[in-house]
Amino acid sequence: MPAPRPRKISEFKPTFSNLAQTSHYQLIFGGLPFALRQHLAVRGVDSRFIGETSGLLCSSASLPGSSLGTADITGNFMGVAEKMAHTRLFTQIDLEFYVDKDYKTMKFLEHWTEFIASGSGANQASKGYYFRMRYPNEYKCDQTKIIKFDRDYRQSIEYTFFGMFPIAFNSTPVSYAGSDVLKASASFNFDRYVSGKVTSFDFAKGTYNNIEGAVPGVEVVKEDVAASNARNERILKEYNRNLQNDFAKLRGSKSTTDIAFDSSFEVF
Repeated sequence: MPAPRPRKISEFKPTFSNLAQTSHYQLIFGGLPFALRQHLAVRGVDSRFIGETSGLLCSSASLPGSSLGTADITGNFMGVAEKMAHTRLFTQIDLEFYVDKDYKTMKFLEHWTEFIASGSGANQASKGYYFRMRYPNEYKCDQTKIIKFDRDYRQSIEYTFFGMFPIAFNSTPVSYAGSDVLKASASFNFDRYVSGKVTSFDFAKGTYNNIEGAVPGVEVVKEDVAASNARNERILKEYNRNLQNDFAKLRGSKSTTDIAFDSSFEVF
C-alpha cells in the first residue's frame, strides 16, 4: 500500500473531469399486460403514448437500489457474532412527469391505479360500489427500463424492472398564485430489477453492463453462447470417458469398448 503523498492537479484532473452527470437518462415503459393496455386505451391513453412519449415527459427519476436482509448467527465461533444474508430487498422508486396539454400523463397514472382496484366489475357511479384488487399478473409490467447515459452516448448503465406497478399516485397541486408547468408524480414498486442488458441470449450467459467503447452486439453474444456450448460438450465427453474407464476398472477389464453410454442429449 503506497503512502500518501502530495499530488499535482494534472494527476487527478482527468478523473474529476469525466464524472457522470444526473441530467442524461431515458425511461421506457414496456411489457404492460394486454388487459391493462385495453383499459388505458378506452380511457384515452394509447399504446404509442405509453411506449414513446410518457418516458420523454419524465422530468425526474430515481435509479433503483437494494439491500440485503440479514439474520444474526451466534455459536459458530466462540465469542463471534455473524450476520448472514437471507433476502434481497428492493426499495420503491419515485417518478415525476410533465403533464401534456391532453393530460395523458395524468390519465396514464390515474387509470393504471384505477385498473388495479377495479376487480369488482361494478359500476363506479353506483352508490354501493366497492373495490376488489385484480390479480398481479393483470397489472404488473416486466419490461420497463431506465437507461442512464452521458453526453457522448458511449457509456451507459441500464436497469430493467420486473413486476413493476404504481403504489401511490401523489396529489398534484394547482394554484392561482403563479403559472408554471404542471407536474404529476407517482411511486412505483417492483419485485426485482436487473442491472445490465437483458436479451434472449443473456439468459444463457448472464447479464452485463456496457463495456468500454461500445455495447456488445447480438452477433457477439451469439458467438459467446456457441463457444460456451462447445466447451460444455467437450467437458461432457471427457466426463463420459473418465466414467467409462472407472466402470471398466470396477469390472476388471482393460478395454472400454464393451461399455456403452448414451451421451446424445442436448447441452444447454
